[in-house]
Amino acid sequence: MDLDLALVRAFVATAETLHFGRAADQLGTSQQALSKRIARLETLLGVRLFEREGGTRLTEAGERFEPAAREALAAGDRAVAAALGAGQVVRLDVWGHLYAPMRTVAQAVERLDATRLETGPARDWPSAAEALLRGDADVGFGRVHPLPGGRDAGIAQRLVRLEPVDAVVSASHPWAGADELRPADLRESTLWCPAELTRLDFLRRFADEFGITRRQDGPNLGPDHLVQHIRTDPTCFTLFPSDAPLPGYADLRSIPLTAPTPLYAWSLAWQESRRHPSLDTLLRGFAEAGRTRRWLDYAPERDWLPDTDHAELARLTGD
Repeated sequence: MDLDLALVRAFVATAETLHFGRAADQLGTSQQALSKRIARLETLLGVRLFEREGGTRLTEAGERFEPAAREALAAGDRAVAAALGAGQVVRLDVWGHLYAPMRTVAQAVERLDATRLETGPARDWPSAAEALLRGDADVGFGRVHPLPGGRDAGIAQRLVRLEPVDAVVSASHPWAGADELRPADLRESTLWCPAELTRLDFLRRFADEFGITRRQDGPNLGPDHLVQHIRTDPTCFTLFPSDAPLPGYADLRSIPLTAPTPLYAWSLAWQESRRHPSLDTLLRGFAEAGRTRRWLDYAPERDWLPDTDHAELARLTGD
């Protein structure tokens, strides 16, 4: 059976929106035309893909068809690009936006002229993992950690950067004048978390490891909101990568952490069964940047990594 990709595209748009009208608007066509395409596809396959009574939802057959349909569209897009001689487009989802992940990506791909990136809307690792498994993204970049219920099964990763984090405090914090701090020095302070702590695996593991019992979280409203809270509360601190840009306020202090230095692990992730043709090139770009900038420097007597990140580093280095 030869599948018409226009019919497949109509299915995917409807599966995303679960609304025929919105899917038609997304594709720039009429709802009647979209419905005809879906009906034609169902006739060709001999199964119903959507239940239409009481709201639009996927049938079991539709749920089975969806990931393969997305793969078919992605393959079609790659085929068109190859025929036209266009550079491969890599759909990249990033997360950990407060920590400015694109500054690392930019340094890694600056010499890869043939690789074009399109960034996606992922906001955290669980949503990025879902996008990779659905085929909505080719590669992800951020901190990877095990997801409950095996929700990350089928995803591969490569550790590409270990970045020291600093303690950020207000000028009125008791430790504001320190040149450096040990994580244990912060036990009497409150760790301010820029999102629900259950979603912030690194901060939660840091607090557990170093006995930070006072913890407060809130909505992720961006770096300005984060530092405004720190500036106005002398009991609070947060963690921020040493190389990431903070809003420039004179009454804010960024203090290096030592003995040990916590490291934030950045990784690339992709679906094992569907490697993008440019993935190896992208991995080489990160590896070259890492060697030049010493991104993977780690000394166990000096640094601290959460157990899951340490295990990935050991796998990468063969230790």
